[in-house]
Amino acid sequence: MTTPAEPGPGRTDPGLSAIMGERRRLINLAYRLLGSLADAEDAVQETYTRWYAMSRTQQEAIDSPGAWLTTVAGRICLNLLGSARARRERYVGEWIPEPLPDRAEWSSGRTSGIAADPADHVTLDESITMAFLVVLDTMTPAERVAFVLHDVFRYSFAEVAQVLGRSPAACRQLASSARRRVREAQASTTATATAAGNASIVRDFKRAWEAKDVEALVGLLAPDATVIADGGGLVSTALHPIEGREQIARYTAHIVGRAPDMAILERTVNGRPGLVAQLDGVTVMVAAFDIAGDQIKHIWVVRNPEKLRPWTAR
Repeated sequence: MTTPAEPGPGRTDPGLSAIMGERRRLINLAYRLLGSLADAEDAVQETYTRWYAMSRTQQEAIDSPGAWLTTVAGRICLNLLGSARARRERYVGEWIPEPLPDRAEWSSGRTSGIAADPADHVTLDESITMAFLVVLDTMTPAERVAFVLHDVFRYSFAEVAQVLGRSPAACRQLASSARRRVREAQASTTATATAAGNASIVRDFKRAWEAKDVEALVGLLAPDATVIADGGGLVSTALHPIEGREQIARYTAHIVGRAPDMAILERTVNGRPGLVAQLDGVTVMVAAFDIAGDQIKHIWVVRNPEKLRPWTAR
């Protein structure tokens, strides 16, 4: 992906720095709306393309370029969410949002070769965890846009209405419905362990996994634990969720048995402790965890190579 085109020869743009300064915020917004960094980058690229397609007079007539960029990016994402729902109905296996590495592990896997840093792209906070993104995926496109803009980014419903083309009252209802989905998803989760506690549990899971210790794996998993794997139809993976700790433990041990040379590394995945599997230095799997108390409730395993590009050093 390339940086939005700058004004041509002889055309100065004193506001360029301010306009481009909105990029990080727009990427943050678009990733939360789309669940894919690649799609978020494309949406923001299209937003800037539309800005620079206007004449200087048209640009100067806009009172708040930042608000204009947000509105346009939100509308682009809304359209993409509608088409994405149709694409995912044809997706082979389960679809999981694209996992994000921490700054220390980030590398540009993009074909553009442009260096990337998550600090310039997505801020890792509670609204970026895999568990939260999965809940966002259960919402309608309009609910998701209304909720993310209002509850996460604190835009007023009047501003949300500009993006959705609905009344502020209707947007308030959409956000309320989305909020209810979040509460329902959180209702089944008990007190979450501390960050250090989560890291310790993931580390214990890693050790048990490497040792193919089924009994130890079972002890770390909640009785109703679930694994959802995403290979995108491109690699061998579980096409349906795996439920129950005994089944998950056997499945996990089986993976290591089939790939004895696979290195399992502790990494930060979407701001939380996770695991990465590599073969010959190439990342082949990223696992994100949802931990309640001292047990693992959900594991999301991404093996789709298209989603793992930022995880393999070039």
